[in-house]
Amino acid sequence: MKENIATIPLIKAFNTKDECPFCNLEREAEQHAVSFILGSAYMEDDIREKTDATGFCRHHFKMMYDYGNRLGNALILSTHLKKLNQELAKEMSDFAPGKSSLLKRMKRTDATSEHEPQTALGAWISKKTTDCYVCDHFRKIYGRYLDTFFDLYLKNEEFRQLFEESKGFCLPHFGDLIETAENKLNDAQKKEFYPKAFALMQENMERLQKEVAWFVEKNDYRNKDKDWGNSADSIQRGMQKCAGGYPADEVFRAKL
Repeated sequence: MKENIATIPLIKAFNTKDECPFCNLEREAEQHAVSFILGSAYMEDDIREKTDATGFCRHHFKMMYDYGNRLGNALILSTHLKKLNQELAKEMSDFAPGKSSLLKRMKRTDATSEHEPQTALGAWISKKTTDCYVCDHFRKIYGRYLDTFFDLYLKNEEFRQLFEESKGFCLPHFGDLIETAENKLNDAQKKEFYPKAFALMQENMERLQKEVAWFVEKNDYRNKDKDWGNSADSIQRGMQKCAGGYPADEVFRAKL
């Protein structure tokens, strides 16, 4: 298979035989971003300007803390907090409460429901707590990976075989792949691709269900001498399949 700078990471990810090649690409990208910003990059003005403006999500703040380099974290956080406080002060100064009503006051608050913020301050906070330098790093290249997938699928028989022999994808990345297919494939190509993709997902979701079920059965004393098969690590792989990511990964830390 002819490889180039656009295809190498994707082909490499499929060759890992992972539960989801796109999870593999995402992990590589976020580890690269964290090690980059907590390497010498945190001393560069242009990088600090970006991290000051964007900040980090909860997941990647935790990842940065675990990575180490307390001074680097402190320097990034100090200037980010300075900018955040300046913006917060302005948002609170400009805050204007909306008109109250009896209906609004009687309505029960559903904190779990998704809804658009009703105030400018709420919208600002929502943006600040969801924007993330590390997430943005992957999002910028993720679209290219999805496009490259379909370019290879349509033009390269060897890659198509890699896809058909893969373990499928996690549900979130499978959803993205299907949404991309709607724009990248013509009607005839969709007629071929969707049945293959759906069969692949169904087969591998059912495989994992059986592996996790055997993990449960294996803990019955009557099965203690039977082979674990592929079920020993099925819990973390099942979690990955459902939601993406690698729940059993060791903490990503700086190499000393």
